[in-house]
Amino acid sequence: MSNIHYFTFTIAILALASSVAYASDPDPLQDFCVALDESKAGFVNGKFCKDPKLVKADDFFYSGLRNAGNTSNPFGSSATPASVTELPGLNTLGISIARADFAPNGIISLHTHPRASEILICLEGTLYVGFITSNPEHRLFAKTLHEGDVFVFPRGLVHFQLNLGKTKARSMVAFNSQNPGFITIPDTVFGSNPPIPTDVLTKAFQVDKKVIDQIQKQFESENNYHE
Repeated sequence: MSNIHYFTFTIAILALASSVAYASDPDPLQDFCVALDESKAGFVNGKFCKDPKLVKADDFFYSGLRNAGNTSNPFGSSATPASVTELPGLNTLGISIARADFAPNGIISLHTHPRASEILICLEGTLYVGFITSNPEHRLFAKTLHEGDVFVFPRGLVHFQLNLGKTKARSMVAFNSQNPGFITIPDTVFGSNPPIPTDVLTKAFQVDKKVIDQIQKQFESENNYHE
């Protein structure tokens, strides 16, 4: 990837992170608050802070985005996050990042991030990306991206990324939250545990019960695959 593309992505991340008025997470009250896994101590909106005297450089470092993710799955894609779970130093900073890899024709299916807006840069290949607005318009905003192109997904709106090429594709995304959340629409609707009652789904989608049963079985097998 060329230096200009790295520069573009860096500026995009800074722009997303510096929009204090629109930030998804609360502002920190100290230099940093490295996340500490203290689940037995109770539940907080975020993470407990590690003693600053015990903080190390490794708390702000993560190498998990170096390598491509495994795209050998029914969707032909992989998302590798670097959120506060993987990178404790992100705690209270209101940002995170992720890498997405696509096999030929692979897709990151319809999904939302309930706690963050997202900015994406295409690093390799050709991606068709888009989002759909809320009721009642349901407008689709979509573009075909090439290397170096950038696209923004507003917070909470359903969106997707599809590899149009016959070769692999890759992108990086940044969020204005340390924990943006990831809700895949098909899995949520047809793969919930316990399952949504068939009567609800047949009425919602206006289809026969056999269709719903068939789709739910499909997502049961896919969920088993991911496990």
